[in-house]
Amino acid sequence: MNPIKFESMDSAIYPVLMSSRPQPRLSTRLASYLVRNPLIYLYTVILGTLSLLSSFFDRSGRIQHNFARLWSWLILVTSSSPLSVEGLERVDLSQPAIYAANHASALDIPALYVGLPFQFRILAKIELFRMPFLGWHLKRSGQIPIDPSDARATLRSLSTAARTVKEGMPIVVFPEGGRCTDGRIQPFPGGTFYVAIKAQTPIVPVAIVGSFEALPMNSYVIKPTQFRVIVGEPIPTAGLVSRDMEALSARVHKSMSDLFYAHSKVEVPTAEVQPENSRI
Repeated sequence: MNPIKFESMDSAIYPVLMSSRPQPRLSTRLASYLVRNPLIYLYTVILGTLSLLSSFFDRSGRIQHNFARLWSWLILVTSSSPLSVEGLERVDLSQPAIYAANHASALDIPALYVGLPFQFRILAKIELFRMPFLGWHLKRSGQIPIDPSDARATLRSLSTAARTVKEGMPIVVFPEGGRCTDGRIQPFPGGTFYVAIKAQTPIVPVAIVGSFEALPMNSYVIKPTQFRVIVGEPIPTAGLVSRDMEALSARVHKSMSDLFYAHSKVEVPTAEVQPENSRI
């Protein structure tokens, strides 16, 4: 099992994208294959086992969350990817919220576990729950699966997420629905915003910068990169109803995009460049 590579992409597109990326140096590839990846496998097995055992006597999830933070910290250290966090002062950490982050790499999850200084739950694709150790940890620690192929199951999961955040537990979501293939922020499906409106809980946009450069989709080679987690201003949802989901989605997308493109080296897509008088 590779704890870093979770998804696949269309085989017809994959060779084109891979050929357009600069290939990592031989020393970087060897460091990943011979040192970084084996160590990450080892961390996953050992800490995953300890996390599972802890779940039988700690129902709060606190110990499992701490194991996840340790696992994530070890991955970033092993990857030679230092992390800085900016903007947490904008958020009242004593209040629950939905943290919506861009998703460009499997290293995004370790970055968030290390960068966000509180316990949270993740809304994640059901495929991750089927993986050895990682999936077992996700199930036992109360993370919430989303199955895009089953509308009823998805609705139940979204309702569970809304109930979880209303009870005081922050939720982390990736509103793009999966990792991007080019480092840019993708369109948002509506599920995240259903949860926020149902729970009447603010959404906090989060931009993760550097993870795509470190480990793009469909790569096993980790390139040492500086990571930044940038937390934006909370976006309130009090008083919103279901028909407001599209407008809320657009507002969160713009806020996240502004944060991300202002701090990353990724070129802004043409569709994102708008005259000032047309912006929300």
